[in-house]
Amino acid sequence: MKPSPWRKSSRSGGNQGQCVEARTNAGRFELRDSKLADGSPILELSANDWRGFLSTVTR
Repeated sequence: MKPSPWRKSSRSGGNQGQCVEARTNAGRFELRDSKLADGSPILELSANDWRGFLSTVTR
């Protein structure tokens, strides 16, 4: 199965270039630094970890 396209955070842009992108890949969630694009390390999260991440950053 092909990974979904990278999606940039809606909060990116006004943060001095501090941007993050996310996508799904084989039932997992992946995050990367959009400034580095394909050169960025990818953080891979389970669905449960993704929910925890989102609840933390949206407080």
